[in-house]
Amino acid sequence: MTEIELTLTGGRDLVAQPWIWKLCRDFDIHVNIEKASVEPDFGWMALRISGAPENIQRATAWLMTTGLHVESKQRAIGTS
Repeated sequence: MTEIELTLTGGRDLVAQPWIWKLCRDFDIHVNIEKASVEPDFGWMALRISGAPENIQRATAWLMTTGLHVESKQRAIGTS
C-alpha cells in the first residue's frame, strides 16, 4: 500500500462538492483529513491518501481535472 500527502484548495463553487466521498467511492482509496478549513467562499484540506499506487495516480489525475488546486508533497509515488 502506498501513501501520499496532498493539499486541496478551492473557491466558492468548489467547496460544497463531495470530493472526499468521490475519492473513496470511485478510486478505492482511503482518505485521512489531517487539517482543513472550509468556509462558504474558500476552503483547503491537507489529506493523507493511501491505497494501491495505480488508484492513487488515477485519483490524483482526476482531482486535477476538477478545478481544485492540487499540491503534493511527493514528486513521485513509491511503494512503502
